[in-house]
Amino acid sequence: MQPHVTTFFDDATHTFSYVVTDPATRQCALIDSVLDYEQASGHIATTSADRMVNYIQANGLSVQWLLETHVHADHLSAAAYLRRRVGGTLAIGEHIRDVQGAFSRLLNIEAERLAQEAPFGHLFRDGERFSIGSLEGFALHTPGHTPACMTYVIGDAGFVGDTLFMPDYGTARCDFPGGDARQLYRSIQKIFQLPDETRLFMCHDYKAPGRDEYRNETTVGQERTYNVHVHEGVTEDGFVAMRTARDATLKMPALILPSVQVNIRAGELPPPESNGIHYLKIPLNAV
Repeated sequence: MQPHVTTFFDDATHTFSYVVTDPATRQCALIDSVLDYEQASGHIATTSADRMVNYIQANGLSVQWLLETHVHADHLSAAAYLRRRVGGTLAIGEHIRDVQGAFSRLLNIEAERLAQEAPFGHLFRDGERFSIGSLEGFALHTPGHTPACMTYVIGDAGFVGDTLFMPDYGTARCDFPGGDARQLYRSIQKIFQLPDETRLFMCHDYKAPGRDEYRNETTVGQERTYNVHVHEGVTEDGFVAMRTARDATLKMPALILPSVQVNIRAGELPPPESNGIHYLKIPLNAV
């Protein structure tokens, strides 16, 4: 059965979020939500997330899952806020522990304390099956961009996070802590084993050169044939060389430091200090 996929786009971070619904039961999953963050002022808002809440309420949907494809480095997750508003089990891949370990060291946070501040309700294993109403799905561990990246395949639709972009834009960077271009190549080959007609939904788009509109949906067959970085015929060694050279030219995402501090905590802000204010750390000369 095909899920019904409704797309929400956040122009500020070029992020696509999704409500994936089983038409038979009106159960749904929310994937890769966005918490609005204004960097200059440190102001947080829920405008983007509230669009999803309004859609859920207007259509009489029941939220079963809040799925994170990975620890995003370019936007803050609204999953914790949405869980309080509409319910559901908040889930990510089990290798989130590796990402939390890496960033707890960078941010000088005790790993045990961070685990208490990160209330993920479920950690998916590679290949683990789950359901949304009557829809069957499974979680694929697709590391490379980060150690915890997951692709969620629900019916005929796959949600790849940052592992792949549209065919004319390519693939994810691999220079974040725990990233690995060779792992990314192998993860993409796992995705390419899905049926050609499987719909693939992107987490981001940045408009490839010569394209004027944002795009977020393609297929396994289109990616395998036309992806500019990893189409059929590209070898693993060739891909690793290309990806490594390309990553060396990229700047860090503007929101990486605020994003990871919230996202390793399942979308929760760091605990308030004695004055009642939440603070984000900025490690100097460390990234």
